Amino acid sequence: MMPLKLRGRTAGLPPRAHFALGTVLVFVVAGVLGPLLVPFDAAATSPPDRLLPPGTRLSDGAVAWLGTNQVGQDILAAVLAGMRTSLTVALVTVVVAGSVGLLMGLLAGYFGGWADGVISRLGDIQLAFPSLLLAIMLAGVLGPSMTNVIIALAVTRWVIFARVVRGSALAVRDREFVDSARVMGASHGRILIHYILPSCLPPLLVAATVQIGLTMVAEASLSFLGLGVPPSQASWGSTIAQGRDYLASAWWIAAAPGAALALVVVSIGILGDLLRDASDPMTEL
Repeated sequence: MMPLKLRGRTAGLPPRAHFALGTVLVFVVAGVLGPLLVPFDAAATSPPDRLLPPGTRLSDGAVAWLGTNQVGQDILAAVLAGMRTSLTVALVTVVVAGSVGLLMGLLAGYFGGWADGVISRLGDIQLAFPSLLLAIMLAGVLGPSMTNVIIALAVTRWVIFARVVRGSALAVRDREFVDSARVMGASHGRILIHYILPSCLPPLLVAATVQIGLTMVAEASLSFLGLGVPPSQASWGSTIAQGRDYLASAWWIAAAPGAALALVVVSIGILGDLLRDASDPMTEL
């Protein structure tokens, strides 16, 4: 297995990197373009096409490559539309939570003192609650909508980014080049932006990559429980929930979105591991 590109050394990517990157790209393109080519209408039904197995021709002449559900909807269209929902929720949640966590982590790690104490204790209190249970509580209070799902998941994840950034800022704030900048009269803002922030970005990027996959799982879990996106929007979690009563007779309803979710999350996890290894100059695969 060949090493990644480290510190200017060019080498080939390992096979699992090609697999993971290719899988993620395929699903992203399918999620963006798929609903435009194969539209999904959550309110549309087709009784003659109920519970058809994969590869069956529909009454309108089209082929249901992944079968249909109990109301005659094409599972392939639902999976493609659900990918767009999951990807949108995951990316926006990571951006929002990452931004809040970056700010809090920089304040806690650089200034220390009471700021570090307050932010750290707030994070400890939140981490005492399981993140998914906290998201379920918030989503239940806010109601089912994509915006509320993003808010609920961002609230449960900012502390993860804050701890990553805080650790990096603590490791850098007393280094010689930071002390030199202070002696030269640089302001706190300039030191944070030009000296502390660049050292925090690599671990933050790794954490963000991993959290994208975990957020997709969390969104699917909320939708499975009926607390995620509304029924008018497709979601992998709601599609899996629709098929749980038909596992013996129509397994493809739950299997198709479940397999897609597992494949994407595993691929994103592989990319996160590769980014972590690539950001560590002492690591070679």
